[in-house]
Amino acid sequence: MVSSPLTQSEIRLAEPIAALCLATDLATGQPLEHGFRRALLGVWLGEELGLSRHELSNVYFVALLGTVGCTIEGAAFARFFKDDIAFGEQIVLRDPTRPIEMAAFFLRKIGEGDPPSRRARKVLSAALLGPTESQIICRDVALQVGEMLELGPEIRQAVGQCHEHWDGRGGPRRLKGEELSLAARIFRIAHDAEIFNRVGGGEAAVGVIRQRAGKVYDPRIADRFCEVAGHLLSRLESETTWDEVLATEPAPVRLLSLQEFDSMAQTVANFVDMRSAYTLGHSPRVAAVAEIAARALGLSDAEATALRHAGLLHDLGRAGVPVAVWNKREPLTASEWDRMKRHPSFTELVLARSSALGHLGILAGLHHERLDGSGYRGVPASFLSVAAQVLAVADAYQTKLESRPHREAMTPDVAAEEVQRQANQGRFDSEVVAAILAAAGHQAPASKKREWPAGLSDREIDVIRLAVRGLSNRQIAETLFLSPKTVGHHIEHIYNKIGVSTRVGATLFALNHDLVQKAAGADAS
Repeated sequence: MVSSPLTQSEIRLAEPIAALCLATDLATGQPLEHGFRRALLGVWLGEELGLSRHELSNVYFVALLGTVGCTIEGAAFARFFKDDIAFGEQIVLRDPTRPIEMAAFFLRKIGEGDPPSRRARKVLSAALLGPTESQIICRDVALQVGEMLELGPEIRQAVGQCHEHWDGRGGPRRLKGEELSLAARIFRIAHDAEIFNRVGGGEAAVGVIRQRAGKVYDPRIADRFCEVAGHLLSRLESETTWDEVLATEPAPVRLLSLQEFDSMAQTVANFVDMRSAYTLGHSPRVAAVAEIAARALGLSDAEATALRHAGLLHDLGRAGVPVAVWNKREPLTASEWDRMKRHPSFTELVLARSSALGHLGILAGLHHERLDGSGYRGVPASFLSVAAQVLAVADAYQTKLESRPHREAMTPDVAAEEVQRQANQGRFDSEVVAAILAAAGHQAPASKKREWPAGLSDREIDVIRLAVRGLSNRQIAETLFLSPKTVGHHIEHIYNKIGVSTRVGATLFALNHDLVQKAAGADAS
């Protein structure tokens, strides 16, 4: 059975944010709970500095979310690297105060393993973009996520400063000194101290902090860290669990209503779906169809609500698979296929740490299972609840409505035929398939004219929908029968209206306002 729906007394704001933090660890090549240890170090260091409860709360949430923008930044540049996750794991060990060494490392990794001509094209393309574009993407994503999670302007500002340095040589805004928020300054030290303590021990961590003090780090905070590092790092060895991280959250603890959790789960879903242009908006549509079908099948309100939440979070584990695997046009190698098949278990692993979210992880982790045991994890039919079967069919149906690297999107009729064929083969339950298809058929858009957010016009909506799917200005122009110059003007106006400066920022805005694609069951061809 699926447990009862979440209520205001059962879940805290920190829990979905901690789950997002774990997914960020997966995407950036760090071991699970790196972000947790960073948060503990940040709060403890803040206490040593005598910060107020409000300041500690800012430090806590910024430490959990400080690399959230870097997750999509890595995905945006994944075309240059064979494995963006491995690249993320390695880049944090390089010294950002030595630009020549950093540039040499990038050159070694760009196009690694490609034929010389293809690698040369990638190197040139990456050079034209430059590091500033990467930093702008990171900032845009962080600011958008901070706003979508409704954590307040101070936290939103700080999570957008993950590439800034104390000496003003970071980016993209070249903030310097106390222009950087206090929470961001503590984050930089806690982040690097956790990494270098883990790979080299306490002496290595202190050495890095001292060497970069006054450059990357606030020298006053760096000095204080070095004074208390032995105590903090020793304490860290035994206090790295989910429960400890929740217990460290500064008061007052914020509890979420069911509606607030639903909104936050949708934000997390949109964020993870952005890892590939092929999955933009996927999870919310799976969740919507699954919930409708569940109610039609007679599941309780509690089960239908839990199924919706599991649908929103079911692809969290995709963060642990390199973007190049998701975007590959050629057949996957055996190792790539193995990595891809692990993403449902990653989802369960991320959510299992929470007593409030664990039941969602169990359900979400079954979204690729089949009644004949041919699913990714080989779970037999006897272990698949009706809710698990509903989620699996909803995911399969919605996936077929979306284009993939190796095929175009199917029409709703063809997608329906495909899932029905799998039911005939014994992979899906026919009654569940019928409920999903009925639910999808009721997802027609309203006929009245829609008022778009931020004052966007109908034409600007056409442009943003194509832009966030990766089309160039020329391709958008050809699709909409406009000139590339006109498309450029439209994009400039869109950015001004929604307050971003990159397509990645625009993509997050589009996802948050349900602008990417019509609802499931509408024309998805």
